[in-house]
Amino acid sequence: MTNLRYRLLGPTGLRVSELCLGTMSFGDAWGFGADPATSHRVLDAYAAAGGNFLDTANKYHGGQTEEIVGSWLEGKRDRTVVATKYTLAMDHSDPNSAGNHRKNLVLAVEASLARLRTDYVDLLWVHAWDDYTPYQETMRALDDLVRAGKVLYVGVSDTPAWVVSAAQVHAELRGWSAFAGLQIEYSLLERTPERDLLPMAEHFGLAVVAWAPLGAGVLTGKYTRGGAIDSRREQSNVARGRTDERALTIARAVDRVADELGASSAQVATAWVRAQGYRYLPIVGARKVEQIEDTLGAAALELSPAHLAALDEVSQVSLGFPHEFLRSDGVLDMVRSEQRGRIDGRRARG
Repeated sequence: MTNLRYRLLGPTGLRVSELCLGTMSFGDAWGFGADPATSHRVLDAYAAAGGNFLDTANKYHGGQTEEIVGSWLEGKRDRTVVATKYTLAMDHSDPNSAGNHRKNLVLAVEASLARLRTDYVDLLWVHAWDDYTPYQETMRALDDLVRAGKVLYVGVSDTPAWVVSAAQVHAELRGWSAFAGLQIEYSLLERTPERDLLPMAEHFGLAVVAWAPLGAGVLTGKYTRGGAIDSRREQSNVARGRTDERALTIARAVDRVADELGASSAQVATAWVRAQGYRYLPIVGARKVEQIEDTLGAAALELSPAHLAALDEVSQVSLGFPHEFLRSDGVLDMVRSEQRGRIDGRRARG
């Protein structure tokens, strides 16, 4: 049986399980997903393994997901770290039901608390960047909710690195609550966050909570081992370019490592994200109990240096300018001097 370990969330003292349970598949308002009873069984299986970190959002299934989570939390609230999100439109007829401004924040949090049947949220994510709202307004409004006790920690999702950096520094200078974590899409199929988002997270010591570690199912072997295909998901993956030849080449590499280790492809793909460092927390989701039981096995799976190197080679992306320019030998000789090989730098990456 899997026994999850716990890690500190970013620069905080909050203990969260090394795998976070994503709940976007709980509910059927979007035409797919698990019913409440099945969702509760998935939550039970996760909790039985020691899982205590749930990730949801007000937008998921129009609020139905939060309601399902809230009904399960009865008697378990204090032992559970509940993260939810706000930003996305809940009422498309009302322009103020979307965005990161103070009004939407206050109304969204009150509605989430009601659906979750709780009086506080452990972690509130800004769901996505809203370029209409100054980050200064968002950070001050978030801090007000923390001071009011309705939110304990704040994080940010799906936002450019420069915006997160500016907001973080502004909050720190003002003595406001700063972000504890960064939630991004990150997997063997999507490594472009390595250009700016991940170095930024490293600088601020943020937890990196990675959504879609399985590449929307492409890295489970579904497309490479002849498994059953969900037509809705398949169409979405094709539309997003997730099943192009590069993606399938990466998926086959994951399959090979899985076969060598006697593990599932889903476990290998999840373990790769987890192996990127202590602060990396993959979000795992499931519509069936057997899916979560399988993916939880990634916590006990250790990838060898050879396996990590093989996966890195097949999936690496160009870091682009200025990163590759700054790492070239000629530039390093000028920036660090030709004696750079004798310098033991604290942050030297070249």
